[in-house]
Amino acid sequence: MNIFTTACPRNCYSTCAMKVQVENGRIRRIEPHTGNQATPGGACLKGLSYLERVYSPDRILQPLRRRPGSGEFDPISWNEALETIAGKLDELRSGPGPQSVLYYAASGTKGLLNAVGMDFWRRFGGCTTTFGDLCWPAGLEATRLTLGENKHSAPWDIAKAKLIVLWGKNAAETNIHQMVFVDQALDAGAKLVVVDPRRTQSAERAALLVQPRPGTDGALALALARLLIVSDRIDHQFIRDHVHGFEAFASMVEVCTPEWAADITDVSTAFIHQLAEHIGTIRPVTISPGFGMQRYTNSGQTMRALLALLAITGNIGKPGAGWVYANLQSHIFDEVRDPIAFYPPERPDGVVRISISTARLGKDMLATRDPELRMAWVERGNPVTQNPETNTVLEAFRALDFRVVVDQFLTDTAREADIVLPAKTMFEQSDVIGAYWHAYIQFKQKVIDPPGAVKPESEIYGLLAERLGLPGADDGTVFPVSDEEVETYLSARLSPFPELSLERLREDPQLAPGQEEVAFADRVFATPSGKIELESEEAYRRWGVDALPVYTEPVESVRGGAPDADILPLYLMTPNTKNRIHSQFNNLRMIRQLSPRPLVHIHPDDARRRRIRDGDLVRVHNDRGELILEASLDNGLKAGCVSITNGWWISEGGTVNFCSAGRETDMGHGAAFHDVRVEVRALDDGE
Repeated sequence: MNIFTTACPRNCYSTCAMKVQVENGRIRRIEPHTGNQATPGGACLKGLSYLERVYSPDRILQPLRRRPGSGEFDPISWNEALETIAGKLDELRSGPGPQSVLYYAASGTKGLLNAVGMDFWRRFGGCTTTFGDLCWPAGLEATRLTLGENKHSAPWDIAKAKLIVLWGKNAAETNIHQMVFVDQALDAGAKLVVVDPRRTQSAERAALLVQPRPGTDGALALALARLLIVSDRIDHQFIRDHVHGFEAFASMVEVCTPEWAADITDVSTAFIHQLAEHIGTIRPVTISPGFGMQRYTNSGQTMRALLALLAITGNIGKPGAGWVYANLQSHIFDEVRDPIAFYPPERPDGVVRISISTARLGKDMLATRDPELRMAWVERGNPVTQNPETNTVLEAFRALDFRVVVDQFLTDTAREADIVLPAKTMFEQSDVIGAYWHAYIQFKQKVIDPPGAVKPESEIYGLLAERLGLPGADDGTVFPVSDEEVETYLSARLSPFPELSLERLREDPQLAPGQEEVAFADRVFATPSGKIELESEEAYRRWGVDALPVYTEPVESVRGGAPDADILPLYLMTPNTKNRIHSQFNNLRMIRQLSPRPLVHIHPDDARRRRIRDGDLVRVHNDRGELILEASLDNGLKAGCVSITNGWWISEGGTVNFCSAGRETDMGHGAAFHDVRVEVRALDDGE
């Protein structure tokens, strides 16, 4: 039996290190690897389900081709698949041009080898691709504008906090290893506050649960700031030395009284005063915001308002204090670490047209001209399920002449393809990965050979390049295939960092060079002023928002005289769940035992008014789409809200993005697909 060190490459906070036992070419066991101090307890349930994922009878093990006029697929040989794809690419390159091909690559798996895809398309002569991101750009940009860069203290530093605020974050399900350090802090006498319209597992040890109306967190933060300033519970010395724009900020929040915020947020003034008391009298304070709360049309400004609470109380750059949102200290291989990478370029680079907003994928695909899109290549993503406005995304994909999807399973997007190519799993090709919660660099080792006719993406691109006569087609340093070529490719990327040799990474995860145990301890902020910026002229110039973090209502609000507030009175929340990473894993039988079907959670008061009982089938709908789901009454959910976990496939009962809108956040080109209102009616209610 052989034991290998590896790491999970999924789009998840933890990026867990693990040890894998392999016997006779088959994975037998997945165990913890304590070399990663952030994840010493090992993989979560999803990580343990990798055994089923690798050997699932539903896994795609050879290329598939759609039967004409049918939703069925037939297996074909690699030669036939590659000849068909190469012929289509050659036709498009010499006809409308290479930019008639959309290259859509998402974040389903991390790794340096993912760069091979864009290397292929540049050699092909170009393509059209996307800008922005579904996950976190508004928060990244808000943090960059305020602090200068996106980094935070080591994950275990939160155990030193005396007050922890999980703001819009359900770490007990989505960042489970963080809860180990939170519990250590609580055991040492710290207090926990959870701000969330849902009562989640994370709130079980909380001293205070605050449930604001979705999208109104910015108003709550500004009222807290006013109370801290009025009660003189701020750090004057820290503000003088390290904060820019405090006077303008303090003047702006004068009108943000607790009564003002209570009216907007539906949070009582008593709770607002109590939370301000905690933040103003307990030190040190860590605020850890979630990604979901920055997916509203006003969320960049919201995140800036939250950051201001730490700035004015001096809770930045000290042990146990700070902003735990995104830690890009392991992104040492990126040309650009911060969210400017999500911006569309001011000038085209000549071949790659970065012109489609990920948030508006369907709309922008349909609107693209000169040339219009004729083909799509999709890898590491499931945009039909996960991108906003599913019906428009489906329309856009079905308007294309040809679609190729690389995946392990027949997802909703793969079912729209003309050719489906089988993708490797994390155990079938080596790679080097970073993270965005801790600062470890890890070697994701190959531990087994790919089953069936599965080929790694680098080999697929190399074979296509050969058929198309592209430069570098026969160069293993461009399109590495063999294990030796892959390690040569990775070693070249690691060469600027001798402490990160493959030999060292093969044994243990390694912290990125220059990693800071306590972020901003040197009080160096890479902003124009060199200080924490509560007032940002760049925010105004680049994004057209106020230089100060002024509160505005989200677009889909029941306030402000919204004309359809009575028609669509409920806020639809679409949180993550511990059982999936977005649309991954729930097709596995091991996971389906815990979540066999999608449910819509609704407060009993809202259900009663609609004559809905627990277990009834209901219609969740707005003008963009609908879902037919089973209702689950939930006293822990804020009245006026309904909740459906995201990631369900259409074939599993429907994706929440049938109801979401393709629109961007106020900064960062993020997807504002949590800004959604719906109505819910029982099926027997004449609807």
